[in-house]
Amino acid sequence: MDHHKDPAAEILRATLFAARAHAGQVRKGAAAEPYVNHVIEVAAILAEAGAPQEAILAGLLHDTVEDTEATHADLVAAFGEEVAALVAEATDDKALPKETRKALQVSLAPKKSAAAKQLKLADKISNLRAIADSPPASWNHARRTEYVGWAGRVADGCKGVNPALDALFEETYRAAMAKLAAEAR
Repeated sequence: MDHHKDPAAEILRATLFAARAHAGQVRKGAAAEPYVNHVIEVAAILAEAGAPQEAILAGLLHDTVEDTEATHADLVAAFGEEVAALVAEATDDKALPKETRKALQVSLAPKKSAAAKQLKLADKISNLRAIADSPPASWNHARRTEYVGWAGRVADGCKGVNPALDALFEETYRAAMAKLAAEAR
């Protein structure tokens, strides 16, 4: 990233890139909110926790290569190799089966860079909020409970870099588990 550029301008440029890339996509939840809201929330979580600028930019862009027509080369051209590499580090290989991707997220989390660990935690915080507040209609209680537990296993490998994110994840995780436990009664 060119460090001579205004940080706010870079964040807004990445937000616009993400909004255009995710145009027309909606989240799986009952609220069917625009997908771009998720990446904006991830970036906001990172910014509020004092994460580095590259992590905030990657938070906005983290699902573009995985879920849109955008390529790694597009990200390099627009935001530089550092941000593009961070997005790549946080991206699943969609060619692999879902269960393999999920297992890899757990096993690879401790090996990720500090910025990627923060990005992964912020992504899981956003996803846990969505599971608690507006779960996909097709996800029964067992599937939501399994997801929350899996997110906790991924997060365990990402902790220790940013105490504010660690604390926010724990708070979000406990709230999601409490909500699921209340639903089970």
